[in-house]
Amino acid sequence: MSEKLKVLIINGSPRANGNTSIAVRELEHIFTESGVEVDTVQVGAMAVRGCIGCNTCFERGKCVFDDVVNQQLAPKFEAADGLIVASPVYYASANATLVACLTRLFYSTPFDKTMKVGASIACARRGGCSATFDELNKFFTISGMPIASSQYWNSIHGLDKGDAEMDEEGKQTMRTLAWNMTFLMRSIALGKEKFGLPEKEPRQSTNFIR
Repeated sequence: MSEKLKVLIINGSPRANGNTSIAVRELEHIFTESGVEVDTVQVGAMAVRGCIGCNTCFERGKCVFDDVVNQQLAPKFEAADGLIVASPVYYASANATLVACLTRLFYSTPFDKTMKVGASIACARRGGCSATFDELNKFFTISGMPIASSQYWNSIHGLDKGDAEMDEEGKQTMRTLAWNMTFLMRSIALGKEKFGLPEKEPRQSTNFIR
């Protein structure tokens, strides 16, 4: 394994240095210590359009809307070995801007995402982390991406700015996630060198109508 591993973190919070960023910093610290190159893009406060289902990306190889998805996220994701998406919880759901980014990022990019490692994290005052965690993981499981796990579901808690610093279990969960994800990316990189990627059949797409 000669090349340095790379992780892209997409922070869906609109608040710079908020509680979601505290979780992200725990991840960044471990990745850096482990020799993994980490790049974080904060999208929560950006003006991002949702997917309009125009399918122009099938012809152009990129989304029709030329914003952060095309300009930053797509090339960084293609070059990365792993992707982490982090979100505050709004109504037991992820930040809408983050979901808009991910929907277009995954749908419009033609590159193979098989065996890139994925992970999601959620930050809430109290409830809704598990629902947000499940929502975000669906982007990975439809794309052939294995999901890195931790010692608990990947959540951290806090309401006011800085509260998450007091969530010692949440911060430990983030560090464990980064260690586990590093191990998994290294193992996959070694496996790809020896065995290549898994075989694929031609895609079958079936629509059920009455």
